[in-house]
Amino acid sequence: MALASAQAMAPMLRTRERDPADETEALLGIAAWASRFTPSVAIDFPDGLALEVEGSLKLFGGLPALRAALRDGLQDLGYGADIAVAPTAKAAAWLARARHPGSAEDRPSVHSAWAEALNSLPFEVMRCPEQMLEACALLGIETLGRLLALPRDGLARRFGQGLLDELDQAYGRLPDPRSYYLPPLQFCARLELPVGVLQSEALLFASRRLLAQMAAWLAGLSSGVQRFTFRFLHRGSRSTELVIGLLEPSRDLHHFTLLLRERLAGSRLPEPARTIELTAGEILPCDAQTPGLLPEETRGPGDWTKLVERLRARLGTDAVQGLAVVAEHRPERASCALAPGGRQPGQAQLDFGARPFWLLDRPKPLDERNAMPHYDGPLELVAGPERIETGWWDEGDIGRDYFIARTGDEALVWVYREHRALDGGRWYLHGLFA
Repeated sequence: MALASAQAMAPMLRTRERDPADETEALLGIAAWASRFTPSVAIDFPDGLALEVEGSLKLFGGLPALRAALRDGLQDLGYGADIAVAPTAKAAAWLARARHPGSAEDRPSVHSAWAEALNSLPFEVMRCPEQMLEACALLGIETLGRLLALPRDGLARRFGQGLLDELDQAYGRLPDPRSYYLPPLQFCARLELPVGVLQSEALLFASRRLLAQMAAWLAGLSSGVQRFTFRFLHRGSRSTELVIGLLEPSRDLHHFTLLLRERLAGSRLPEPARTIELTAGEILPCDAQTPGLLPEETRGPGDWTKLVERLRARLGTDAVQGLAVVAEHRPERASCALAPGGRQPGQAQLDFGARPFWLLDRPKPLDERNAMPHYDGPLELVAGPERIETGWWDEGDIGRDYFIARTGDEALVWVYREHRALDGGRWYLHGLFA
């Protein structure tokens, strides 16, 4: 209806001008998402996609399952769609415009069920110029079947050969070559929010659409990412960034969503977000996991990398680290932080004696009574001494005699005495055995 009529019926109606550039960008995003189902995706501007899915039917469990996956996935992205199937791309597009499901018969024929459905479609599905529609209405032509019943020579003289070529392509009499869409090698998508959003759950709900689009794009490229960035844009030019890193390449939508939930729960936006942007730069090979032959092989002990990634998203990257052994005799320098899953530095292994499970950040001075160290009572020295004397080259020179001692409650501790002091040196507690 006219805008004035609509506003008269709904005075509070909010209107927005169409933006063809935004619509094209959305269509390209859907094409990238659809590449997870088939590498042969053609864009039918301004509002359609043509997917050649014959080679994908077995992978997705048949045509009904594939159609359901397409419809559910588009709903997750926030789009509605009419899906039709036919042996030719143009016939499928016309059937979809008429909201007819179509049929996937192998051999194009005017006597096939899908061709009969095509004959019954209104002439408007061809999206011809307005003058042609008016002329066909004057001739009493309402369906494609009636149009085909007319003499071809007369149709060519009146409407041009292009009309006949389109019909022949739809019915499979002429080839209909298409240029297939090539997904970009870098992912960038954005979502405009109708109102400013500050709550983490609402941001997660909106952001999941972008994550679903990215996961499908990665599946189409048989790749994964180890790092992606969310930017929440506020009023003006202000924005908030959330960077999510993984230990290994992945394209798991469920895992991406869990990581984002953890980050949003631990973050606070300074003001409501009005636009969400998601970018992913470098893509890496990521092969899909092959299920085991036996049922018990599919029930593994769990993926520890996903647990570590969730902990790092919740607690911070620096809070979850691995440990690596360093070729160093000084106990406090014999290990270093290592990224979880990282490789051990290729250094020579040293022959250490018994070492405690827990090392104190700083050695704790102990009292000495009757020439014996005390820690919640007198300690009994059960092993030692082990002399460690090193570090003269870096101003960290030490000279210690280490002992394994037993406490009154039968616990084992690691203590040492400074042997260079003139008075025999103090005793220190340095570690606890498990």
